[in-house]
Amino acid sequence: MASSSFENKSFDNKELEQRLFKRRMSVAAGGVILLLLVLVSRFFFLQIVEFEKHQSLSDKNRLEVAPIPPTRGLIYDRHGELLADNLPSHTLSIVAERTDDVDALIERLADIVELSDDQIDRFYTRLGQYRRPFAPVPLKIKLSDEEIAALAAHRIFLDGAQVEAELIRQYPKGEAFAHVLGYVGRINEQDLETLDKSAYAGIRFIGKQGIEKQYEQQLLGAPGYQRVETNARGRVLEVLERHSPTPGANIHLQLDSVLQQKAYDLLEGKRGSVVAIDPKTGGILAMVSRPSYDPNLFVSGFPTALYNELRDSPDKPFLNRAVGGQYPAASTIKPFIGLAGVDGGFTTWDETMEAKGWFKLPNDARIYRDWKRGGHGIVNLTDAIEESVDTYFYDLAYKMTLEPIHDMLDKFGFGKITTLDVYNAARGNNPTRDWKKDRHGFAWFAGDTVNLGIGQGYMLTTPLQLAIATGVFANHGDWFMPRLLLYSTDETLLDFPEKAQADIELQDESNWQKMEHAMTEVLYGKKGTAKSVGYLSAYTIAGKSGTAQVAEIKRDEFGNALGDVPDHLKDHALFIGYAPTDDPKIAVVAVVDHGGSGGAVAGPIVRQLLDEYILREETINAQ
Repeated sequence: MASSSFENKSFDNKELEQRLFKRRMSVAAGGVILLLLVLVSRFFFLQIVEFEKHQSLSDKNRLEVAPIPPTRGLIYDRHGELLADNLPSHTLSIVAERTDDVDALIERLADIVELSDDQIDRFYTRLGQYRRPFAPVPLKIKLSDEEIAALAAHRIFLDGAQVEAELIRQYPKGEAFAHVLGYVGRINEQDLETLDKSAYAGIRFIGKQGIEKQYEQQLLGAPGYQRVETNARGRVLEVLERHSPTPGANIHLQLDSVLQQKAYDLLEGKRGSVVAIDPKTGGILAMVSRPSYDPNLFVSGFPTALYNELRDSPDKPFLNRAVGGQYPAASTIKPFIGLAGVDGGFTTWDETMEAKGWFKLPNDARIYRDWKRGGHGIVNLTDAIEESVDTYFYDLAYKMTLEPIHDMLDKFGFGKITTLDVYNAARGNNPTRDWKKDRHGFAWFAGDTVNLGIGQGYMLTTPLQLAIATGVFANHGDWFMPRLLLYSTDETLLDFPEKAQADIELQDESNWQKMEHAMTEVLYGKKGTAKSVGYLSAYTIAGKSGTAQVAEIKRDEFGNALGDVPDHLKDHALFIGYAPTDDPKIAVVAVVDHGGSGGAVAGPIVRQLLDEYILREETINAQ
């Protein structure tokens, strides 16, 4: 009986376990089925309902739209010689979004290629600036073949690093053309504030100075783009679509490379500038400023120590003296004032005066001295130009008063910008009574006009303005459009006014020829201040020397400084000239900072440049 009861209980327990197991299986199966339903519904939602959305997201992870930078336009001189080129180069860059640790990556790269502190500092500066996501940040440019090979060998361990082939700007003429061509530099945050970001997609450089800046939009071109497929490391697997960029326009300049280099060489060891212009066209044949710098360093990366040295140098190599240096015109202004005086009836060619070596205003104790302390004796206007008689022009300016002088200088372009395309040209100063009142708070005095008569005082000019005025004088008042541009593949650039301003008309046109004769006497007359400049010339030169006083110093009877004078207090040397006088082909201005005598220092520079251009042209024409 007891045994039968045990068997019944055992049977009941098994039955209970089976029912419990079945219940649990049913619940588990239901859960699994429910989860499968949720999973299937989710799959349906993602694969069917949101298919297009996730396909787009997938493509964005797999496909990229990469800008293609355009090829920057080339720059040539008037004879087709290349002045600004694009050379192939390989650049080591980092895509910060594709590496977990930029600092560690740079350390690894430094073990493979040589990296300077300047290069690393510049990288971090660029990394902190605005850029498009996944845009590569340059670390080192102009990689050598050995460096490229070493990076390729370690490529698998350098996630985020890439080597790109690109064209970079190159200036084969270097320092001699630095100021006129300018340079391109890396786009910085200040540039980004003003430029059209879409127009500069994929572009790292922008014109900063000179022609590169002036014609930036034309040289730039327009970027293209390509759709590419990439792998997980961001490396391009396939180009799916490509739209080619539009290359920038090529530009041919009026510059004569041989003349430019000659001018640069003649200024060796000096601070100064030279500008040469073609009076027939207004084309600028040479524009040199010295000391200079290597513009290629702005492309490859200027070493910080060298940049700071040049920036802080008292010689100011970054200053373009030809267009930004503002000087007293000194005696080079006398032909222009003399022309205004004789044509305005304030004097005649025959009228004489005794040049005693000093001049005084009525009721004024101040003495205005001539550079020749003993005086020049009896002189007329021609003599006053030939010998550069200060006292003659003191007297003439006083009789004329300010306004006739100002008006004539204005007609020659002084105190204004008349050029078509010279970047960052200074205006100089052709003073007026109102200008002095506004600037200094004082009225214009007769003594100010007297100083203006010899190109001192408040009047300032640039070498470029002097060259333009000399070219207009060579044309006997016929203006032109001063410019660097000769030709461009962008024909819209060739549509500009023929003349910068109206031609100069005199009351008596014969005064042009008479003043030109006086300027030839400067070089060929018995008492000419630049007789050595005209010696044995194969053609006739008209010119005028100038010595701009920087400070009041003691002088002997011939105007020479007595004792040792610090360099920064020495006079500036100036000379203007054009030739041949019967058919002017070139006008040249040379200015040597603190160089001393204009006739002795600047004059020979002008003569050698005239010889170089005119005699070379004659030789070519004879062949």
